[in-house]
Amino acid sequence: MAPAGLGSDNAARREAAAPAGTAAPPPEAAAPEAAAPEAAAPEAAAPEAAAPEVAAPGAAAPGAAGPGAAAPAATGRQDAPAAAGAPSGAGSVGDALARPHFIGIGGAGMSGIARILAMRGAQVAGSDARESATAQSLRALGATVHIGHAAEHLAHDTTSVVVSSAIRQDNPELRAAAERGIPVVHRSDALAALMADHRAIAVAGTHGKTTTTSMLAVSLGTLGADPSYAIGGDLDAPGSNAQHGGGEIFVAEADESDRSFHKYAPEVAIILNVELDHHANYASMDEIYESFETFVARVRPGGTLVIAADQSGARELTTRVMDRRHLAIVTYGESAGADLRILDVTAHGLTSEVTVALADGEELTFTVSVPGRHYAHNAVAALAAGTAMGLPTRELATALASYTGVNRRLQLRGTANGVQVIDSYAHHPTEIAADLEAIRGGAGDGRVLVVFQPHLFSRTQELGAEMGEALTLADAAFVLDVYPAREDPVEGVTSALVIDAATAKGADARPVSDKSAIPELIAGMARPGDLVLTMGAGDVTDLGPQIVARLES
Repeated sequence: MAPAGLGSDNAARREAAAPAGTAAPPPEAAAPEAAAPEAAAPEAAAPEAAAPEVAAPGAAAPGAAGPGAAAPAATGRQDAPAAAGAPSGAGSVGDALARPHFIGIGGAGMSGIARILAMRGAQVAGSDARESATAQSLRALGATVHIGHAAEHLAHDTTSVVVSSAIRQDNPELRAAAERGIPVVHRSDALAALMADHRAIAVAGTHGKTTTTSMLAVSLGTLGADPSYAIGGDLDAPGSNAQHGGGEIFVAEADESDRSFHKYAPEVAIILNVELDHHANYASMDEIYESFETFVARVRPGGTLVIAADQSGARELTTRVMDRRHLAIVTYGESAGADLRILDVTAHGLTSEVTVALADGEELTFTVSVPGRHYAHNAVAALAAGTAMGLPTRELATALASYTGVNRRLQLRGTANGVQVIDSYAHHPTEIAADLEAIRGGAGDGRVLVVFQPHLFSRTQELGAEMGEALTLADAAFVLDVYPAREDPVEGVTSALVIDAATAKGADARPVSDKSAIPELIAGMARPGDLVLTMGAGDVTDLGPQIVARLES
């Protein structure tokens, strides 16, 4: 049975389920890839992967193909490496984390795990490509953080080297670990070990993970639950992406991009949406569905799956997992059959008022302190998950208002001469459209001006046209060159794919190859009342303060 007050049993769900893809999905959340290779602070990320030889989760030494492995050319499939049993704090992975060295410690996912380990008393060390506020916050916890990568950075008593799928095989520290026989632990195994002795909530989905995880972390903290959490972005100050709390609940993003989420065994799993992305690792929607089915199978017996009722991919997944025994399924959304049904979302400037119908017929209205229908959906998913964990629904709904945003998720970077400059992590077409619709609702008579940076050649190749169509929601868009992150250029794949699609739909989209020219271009166009969005998962975020400074001058 689903948790009291929310859902019905799975037999009733099977009878009520509509065919997949029949409902028009509302805009989904803007999220970045949780603890994903697309780190919230790209400038701090370690060199990113192209090689298949990256150490596998749980491996004793580099050499086995891990989540960063190159996909077979025929399918693009990338399997999560098998581990010898579930990781645990008392097992081999946990023991190896006593004195870990993190390669790329400044990345969004890696820094969170390092932070929690340091707070638990581990002697944490690591390296990153450049100095950052994240590195400084880790040093404040006692961690040793080196800038640059070199074999001599590995201390003599290092018990493991922790890597993400972004680390190349030729990294000198990874090579040194192999030569010295130091165990190599994948980030996902390290996070699984941290969660093993807690009641875990794992948040998955193509987008929305960071926002939903943050909403849960903040609201549970407001209720006094003192959760541990690992988020793919800072809540406010550098280092606020993770916390070792004293409570029994651990909230974490579950990254599907490299199938890392197959490592986790949550009590409650949230799936916000299921769409085709991460084209280097998944060749088709069937592979995406198979991967999410594996994740659902990892939910602990007696646990709960909270899943969107409106989004077509999530509906198809619900149909596929409906017969799972010992699993309660709770759906949420605007569809008539949703267990937690959203009746109304009313915008009030940059906040929203959300009304939901509970399974007992009662209505509940609460405030979400960030704009946009997609964020309202994220909040309702968090509400369903918290209730499934036994928290009081109405108190949790009130506590959700204490969430005021996370870095790079419609974050206000400043206001100058009546122009607001806002940063968005949106990089998938659904996210782009959702954030632009949210901002449009708060812009009033002002214009929405966008500085967009396509992220990854593989994504731009597959979704560039859809990105361009989403930009038609802006009054004007400056489109930068593709941000490569971990990828090498692909012949014929440029920002022109986005620009051509946008202009074909009547949008005002202009190419800008020189990023440093953007502040002056915006200053020459913006007028009081306008909103400026820097948008993308790359280093476009650096432009926000520069634009504000230019507007002030």
